[in-house]
Amino acid sequence: MIRVLLADDEHLIRGAIATLLGLEPDIEVVAQVARGDMVAQAVREHAPDVVVLDIEMPGMDGLSVAETLPGHAVLMLTSFGRPGYLRRALAAGVRGFVPKDASSDELATAIRKVHSGGRYLDPEMAASAMMAGESPLTDRERDALTLAASGASVGEIATSLHLSEGTVRNYLSSAITKLGATNRITAIRAAQEKGWL
Repeated sequence: MIRVLLADDEHLIRGAIATLLGLEPDIEVVAQVARGDMVAQAVREHAPDVVVLDIEMPGMDGLSVAETLPGHAVLMLTSFGRPGYLRRALAAGVRGFVPKDASSDELATAIRKVHSGGRYLDPEMAASAMMAGESPLTDRERDALTLAASGASVGEIATSLHLSEGTVRNYLSSAITKLGATNRITAIRAAQEKGWL
């Protein structure tokens, strides 16, 4: 029996997935959580074989959660198939990436493959990631844009990153140029659409 933990903040979707997986003869959903910051405790308590994570969750996003689960079989189930998300997930050791509009058979197949040590990547998501290429942003540029996206001022970003305001402006300007944007807002939007933030 493959023991699965489901983490998704949408109660109806999480319940439906658990019910559908429960119909599989070799899969058992042993725990369900609605927040990313609840996954670690649920993993300790229930020792799942496969952890299925949504990307967008309160408390901690699924990609950040995956980075805290080295050595665990993790599968991302998401409606956000952005290329940057797929690349970040793979870098974190995630073994599967399935869209939420996949069939229950496809999800069960992905869980079995991930459990057996293999990888399962939705072909369309993989193709999109390959076509989009790598993020042109440095870590500092990404950090500055991420904070700007949350509404932080240049001064607040500087304080948070322990940099001068001039250096923050330079990072933001560089990010805007690299993304072919006209200002900070369009740069943030472009980076988010690619999954680079």
